[in-house]
Amino acid sequence: MKIMSVDFGDSRTGIAVCEKSEMLASPLTVIFEKRFEVCADKVAELAKNEGTELIVVGYPKNMNNTIGERAEKCAAFAELLREKTGLKTVLWDERGTTVSAIGYLNTANVRGKKRKNVVDAVAAVIILENYLAYRKNTGSDKYE
Repeated sequence: MKIMSVDFGDSRTGIAVCEKSEMLASPLTVIFEKRFEVCADKVAELAKNEGTELIVVGYPKNMNNTIGERAEKCAAFAELLREKTGLKTVLWDERGTTVSAIGYLNTANVRGKKRKNVVDAVAAVIILENYLAYRKNTGSDKYE
């Protein structure tokens, strides 16, 4: 199944995809857009152009597992994507992905403005890799 993941942010939104084999998640792009609805339109257009069958949206729960303002905004974004694309959207716990992405980029010696411009796409890759591992290990396409 062709799956797209989204690391939604107020200014930058990272996008990653995997091919039908679900073997490898790859960064696609970072959308630089502050307007909620316009960002959703851009992600929906990418989903259409990529032939996406499922969208996974990062869901930033608080460390104590509660749902805060940021997670609510991501849930609203996922719902808007569902409406705009007609595709199933899944919320996926993304706690720690940005920190991991920064760690990977530090290891690759990507710093400064260059890192700022790609960290969200790398975080989207991590979200998608985690979701793909879940699918592989459980045979399920939804997060319980």
